Amino acid sequence: MKTLLIVDLQQDFMPGGALPVPEANVLIAVINDLQKDFDLVIASQDWHPPHHISFASTHHKKPGDWIEHKGVRYQLWPDHCIQGTLGAAFPSQLYTKKIKKIIHKGVHPQVESYSAFFDAQHASTGLFEYLKTEGVTEIFVVGVATDYCVKATVLDACSLSLKTNVIRQACRGLDGSEQAFKQMEAAGAYIC
Repeated sequence: MKTLLIVDLQQDFMPGGALPVPEANVLIAVINDLQKDFDLVIASQDWHPPHHISFASTHHKKPGDWIEHKGVRYQLWPDHCIQGTLGAAFPSQLYTKKIKKIIHKGVHPQVESYSAFFDAQHASTGLFEYLKTEGVTEIFVVGVATDYCVKATVLDACSLSLKTNVIRQACRGLDGSEQAFKQMEAAGAYIC
């Protein structure tokens, strides 16, 4: 079954959002067009509770600062993708009728989660289990941000022995996309 995984294409990552990814808005039309070529479409969403550990405001610090919590270093971000808010929603122009499953990540207030498969403490989001139930052994990954959530998702997919493809034209990053593509390829992903 040809499966598309859309990573975090949410309003807060669009231009003008709380944590904008450059050119993320151009992905909407690209991903809408891609969906027709897939049997199964899955999407992940950052789905943070208020005062999430990754929010700079939670620690009275600035976005970009770092903290350590239970042996894990976290980069701090502006408040974004808070559960149930407009910022956490898909952009209204995104075609969502084909999305069969939505995976929420970053839901635990004290644990960061970039990957759509596992959080920073390696607790499962349920995505891998769902893929197994559906008989999926190969995925095509698109979305934002290439250098954070897309990369973490792809690295986990490769570690789980899923055949993993990254559609370059359908990804956008903050500032480290080229390095992220190299890391994903080195882990066994096919960049197409």
